[in-house]
Amino acid sequence: MTSRTSIRPFSGHPTWRLNASALTIARRTLVALLALVFIPLSLACQSYDVLVQKDQVAAEKWANVEASLQRRADLVPNLVATVKGSAAHEQATLSAVMQARAAATSIKLSDEDLSNPEKMKELAEMQGDLTRALGKLLAIQESYPDLKANQAFRDLMVQLEGTENRILRAREEYNAAARDYNAELGKVRGKVVNKVTGKPFLPRQYYQGAPGVETVPTVGF
Repeated sequence: MTSRTSIRPFSGHPTWRLNASALTIARRTLVALLALVFIPLSLACQSYDVLVQKDQVAAEKWANVEASLQRRADLVPNLVATVKGSAAHEQATLSAVMQARAAATSIKLSDEDLSNPEKMKELAEMQGDLTRALGKLLAIQESYPDLKANQAFRDLMVQLEGTENRILRAREEYNAAARDYNAELGKVRGKVVNKVTGKPFLPRQYYQGAPGVETVPTVGF
């Protein structure tokens, strides 16, 4: 009687089972390593995008501040010319306004300057000088009835008051956006992004009004 020898499948051989087990472990290890790399990288990318977005918002708000300041500067020459027609001997006041305007418009801040406290302070001081000079110019209208009744002067005063209010609002909005951006930058994830990318993000300085010029000039007709 011929005996039959049974042949086991290759999959049941101990060596094959060992190799399959090792392969499974290797795959799981690879997946874990990839997760350790890509999850932090993904989070860092998300944090980077958040910082970029908040920085852009702050930049847009600052552009509004600059536009409002420029609008005020543009009103000054016409205002001085109108006042000069009725109060020519107020030359000292008129000259002070024009000098303050020249100083204020000479300062142009770059993106890097917005992170420089000295530059921001200088801008605030120059703009504060202009605000004070305009306040003195407004005050002389009480001594000149003809000037106070001048329609061109009245129109310019209304525009100036509206512009001062816009400056105040734009400043508040910029400071709020800068505060939001700085808060994100100060978080752990923000610090990680700066460490990974070589610190391209810098804290933004706030635009504070110069001392003694918080009161917006008003029209007293």
